[in-house]
Amino acid sequence: MIFGDPVPTLSRRFPGRRAFITGAASGLGLALAEALASGGWRLGLFDLAEARLEQAAAGLRATGVEVWSRAGDVADETVLSAAIRDFAAHSGGLDLLANNAGVAVAGGIDATSPEDWRWIVGINLLGVVYGCRAAAPLMRAQGGGLILNVASSAGFVALPNMAAYNVTKAGVITLSESLESELADDGVQVTVAMPGFFRTRLLASIRSPGLERSLAERLMSGSGREPADAARALLAAAARGRRYVVWPPEYRLLWMFRRWCPNLLQSVLRRLRRRYAAGAPPASGPGS
Repeated sequence: MIFGDPVPTLSRRFPGRRAFITGAASGLGLALAEALASGGWRLGLFDLAEARLEQAAAGLRATGVEVWSRAGDVADETVLSAAIRDFAAHSGGLDLLANNAGVAVAGGIDATSPEDWRWIVGINLLGVVYGCRAAAPLMRAQGGGLILNVASSAGFVALPNMAAYNVTKAGVITLSESLESELADDGVQVTVAMPGFFRTRLLASIRSPGLERSLAERLMSGSGREPADAARALLAAAARGRRYVVWPPEYRLLWMFRRWCPNLLQSVLRRLRRRYAAGAPPASGPGS
């Protein structure tokens, strides 16, 4: 499906046009910022990569939009919460929070160290928890807002040798489902995005053995999808009030299988595991 520009719809729903984005220095986070900038949104950018963050902020300011940026780690609740509150105070409120920052770990359960588990849980799951905790009271107080949590199709299709990554993304999905019920009466929409593979910097920091990394790079580079495509699709679905966003469209079949034929899907994944063990790359799979 080809989406038109979703930003005008979001701007009508949230005329304050104030968005805070984590992982905003590159990839999907930057693409979300660029899309919102086209509608004149005021932007709060947060990323651990300070040099790339400032470069991204400078590029967006050159388009004439107001940009506030701060470098930091989403796994540090004190730093992230303060940044969200400071941006809201600076901008007079917060209309959209995009919890987008993420990292990847690959490898079998016995090959993934406790240190790597703590690292990915701190960023992919607790970073989203901390963002939601900071944004929820602000949005409640102003009578509405939109929280966009970026999970992954890996959260519902658990490929082998990706347990740490899969667990964190499944956690973001269930967190979003809980918050949707918790915040709905306060006018706060919670949308969870579950994208598949598209070209991002996710693998730049992946912790994995060489084989898993090479397979993931092959799937990502061959996806034919760019961050701008993902940003437009996610914002379009969120603008329409969708709770779940599965993208690209071909991943919706996997979503249906997971919901309606879980045993069949697990059988397919076991076959993939045997192929993987034999050294054959999977034909496709979840990502982002």
